[in-house]
Amino acid sequence: MLEYKGYVGVVEYEPDDKAFHGKVVGLTSDGIHFQGSTADEVETAFQESVDDYLDWCEQDGIEPDRSYSGSIALRVDPAFHRKAVIQAAAEGVSISRWIEHQIEIA
Repeated sequence: MLEYKGYVGVVEYEPDDKAFHGKVVGLTSDGIHFQGSTADEVETAFQESVDDYLDWCEQDGIEPDRSYSGSIALRVDPAFHRKAVIQAAAEGVSISRWIEHQIEIA
């Protein structure tokens, strides 16, 4: 993973192209894509792509895409739901806080 200006990029190596392809994750829009032949190239391409995206947003007067509501709709097996409720209660916190903590430590 790469991080720059609050944006996170994930990268995969494509052997057919002999190149690294990446995209910024966590956006609600189609996203920001980048690529490079070396680790340095892909990191530079990632940073340039984020900068280009932010410049484009500024020129068009739109808010950059990276906000979250803080609400997650989550469907799990009832046995996992029960286990989470029990764990949260044992720790004296709400299930939302318990899940938040699990994500935090992951």
